[in-house]
Amino acid sequence: MISDPLTLLAVMMIILFVFLLSGLWIGFSLFATGVATMLLYDFTLPPTISIWSKIGGLIANSSWNSLDSWSLVALPLFVFMGEILYHTDISNKLFNGLLPWFSKIPGRLLHLNVVACSMFAAVSGSSAATTATVGKITLNELKKRGYSKSLSVGSLAGAGTLGFLIPPSLIMIIYGVMSNVSIGKLFIAGIIPGLMLGGLYSFYIMIASLIKPNVVPKEQEQFGLKDRLVALKDIMPVFLLIVLVLGSIYMGFATPTEAAALGVVGALLLALMFRNLTWDNFKLSVKNSIKTTVMISFIMMGAAFLSQVAGFSGITRSLSLYVAQSHLSPYMLLLIVGFMYLLLGAILDGVSMVVMTTPIILPIMQRAGFEALWFGIFLVIMVELAQITPPVGFSLFVIEGISGEKVSDIIKYSFPFFLIMIFVVAILAIFPQIVYFLPSHMIR
Repeated sequence: MISDPLTLLAVMMIILFVFLLSGLWIGFSLFATGVATMLLYDFTLPPTISIWSKIGGLIANSSWNSLDSWSLVALPLFVFMGEILYHTDISNKLFNGLLPWFSKIPGRLLHLNVVACSMFAAVSGSSAATTATVGKITLNELKKRGYSKSLSVGSLAGAGTLGFLIPPSLIMIIYGVMSNVSIGKLFIAGIIPGLMLGGLYSFYIMIASLIKPNVVPKEQEQFGLKDRLVALKDIMPVFLLIVLVLGSIYMGFATPTEAAALGVVGALLLALMFRNLTWDNFKLSVKNSIKTTVMISFIMMGAAFLSQVAGFSGITRSLSLYVAQSHLSPYMLLLIVGFMYLLLGAILDGVSMVVMTTPIILPIMQRAGFEALWFGIFLVIMVELAQITPPVGFSLFVIEGISGEKVSDIIKYSFPFFLIMIFVVAILAIFPQIVYFLPSHMIR
């Protein structure tokens, strides 16, 4: 039996890593780690209460509390919206509409990954859906036209993660529920960092294409003003859906949950307009939405249980006290926490990172002077980094499946965009007003 909370924390992390590396489902791993931790801890319980009844009570309580939130209704709705768009002709329409607008910019069509991912992220909320949908179209098109493979794949890996930062974001919804931060404020706070990240991606592509002109083909397609105006008909439906979803939130007409429902209706109307909504597509969208929602919910339940175990055994209090007594400067603490998330990103998916660490890390960061809203944006970017961090970078496997490239090559191609994300985190730490600007001016 272990009585020291910090020793118990080390043992708990070892047990969790063993379960995760064994291939066990993440939800089961979290529950199993919590049970093992309680069995190892030296509890003092009344004779009439057994350890197993205590474990059962904690599981029931934490599971109910983790999902008993009206805000979480937005989660399956946004997932469903993304699935509907994924199985319609939206990607082809978006590509054809954006194509004429980039013929004169250095890097030309290489910017399509960044712009298409940004636009699709604003209507799907899912990094995986964004990467897969955009990548299936752009990678083949760019390859056929003779564009650099490294920049094509790398920009997709980096820009595909924007699905977490540009609202609506599933990660933001989960964090908002767990941290009691307004989801609407989180959505608004993510706009400028998301646009900044996408802009830096495009800036890097322009610089790379100027330094190495061979990354783009010598032949240049010619598009006139008429071609650009005609292409707007393919862009406008997506733009209108973005306005419908985000505008209803920012203007105060709808809550994020209501906006998600509007997004589903809008996605269905788009699918009908594109004449690609079949009964099979609809059933597949529903099925995948249920699977994704259940998976995320199970992970949240397991993480909530593990968090309660950490609190019940004194781990959270001891860790907070240890960090407080170490007298770390706020930025040194941020550096250590950022490095911790990089390590976690190598073995965990984004949802698990958020639900496992938020209850423990957020109070420590708030004590150091970081507000929950700012930390939410920081955490989302760290989750984005996790998407392209080996060996469990989910976007790496998505791109491998749609491109046929080796994961080792994809990691190499995406490394410059990985560094850009770290640079943005540093900028937000130095100038936190970037995060607060829109929420302070748009929400009173």
